[in-house]
Amino acid sequence: MKKNNTKEILLVIDVGNTNIVVGIYKGDELINHWRLLTSNYRTGDEFHLLLNMLFFTAGIKPSMIRGCCISSVVPDVNPSLIQLSTRAFGFKPIMVEPGIKTGIILQVENPKEVGADRIVNAVAGIEEYGRPLIIVDFGTATTFDVVTDKAEWIGGIIVPGIQLSAEALFEHCAKLPHVDIVIPNTVIGKNTVDNIRIGLTYGYADLVDGLITRIQEEMGIKMKVVATGGMANLISKITKNIDVVDPLLTLKGLKLIYDKNIRGQK
Repeated sequence: MKKNNTKEILLVIDVGNTNIVVGIYKGDELINHWRLLTSNYRTGDEFHLLLNMLFFTAGIKPSMIRGCCISSVVPDVNPSLIQLSTRAFGFKPIMVEPGIKTGIILQVENPKEVGADRIVNAVAGIEEYGRPLIIVDFGTATTFDVVTDKAEWIGGIIVPGIQLSAEALFEHCAKLPHVDIVIPNTVIGKNTVDNIRIGLTYGYADLVDGLITRIQEEMGIKMKVVATGGMANLISKITKNIDVVDPLLTLKGLKLIYDKNIRGQK
């Protein structure tokens, strides 16, 4: 791995089941980020071409990239991304996987089951907002992560994501239409579309608030709640228990993990 410096250009990539989020750091500043559709079938060369186009819009040349850190919950994509980094930039990326330094203590039955994105979010959450902490990530699945005041990741909750729930309704209920997810003005719908939207927004907000309340009751303490992910801004507007929305939490965590591991190699 090439030597780190305060103004180096770092590529961070978070691979989710629906989207791949790509970020560019210059030193400690996130200067660009993009959201792409996840595909299991892109080759390393295709990723190279796609990133070259994004880099061009940001005034970045591939030769300027000095480091790369990747978290992924889609194993089929990983070989192509490793190939991309090795061929395009001349070094292997740091993959968020067992054995790398994170500063998080995984106090669960099987630490290898914990998604890389959840660990990355915990790293960034602690750095940005302190601890103890609850992190709610609104992705394809919505996850709730619980971090103690000792930086222990002690578990959480997984529920179907909002978009996934909407698609399930459309696919399995013949008379229900596909709808955009927006917040209606009332909680009593006068038509089918608003009925669905109310369930997906207010219903989901109450699910989130209810689970946060149960977590805090079980922990016996009040904990700060941070939300991230594609639907965080929308749903947080109608929840009572979310304190902070940070759409870039995962990218921040990847930068922190990169720094922790590069310093260890110096």
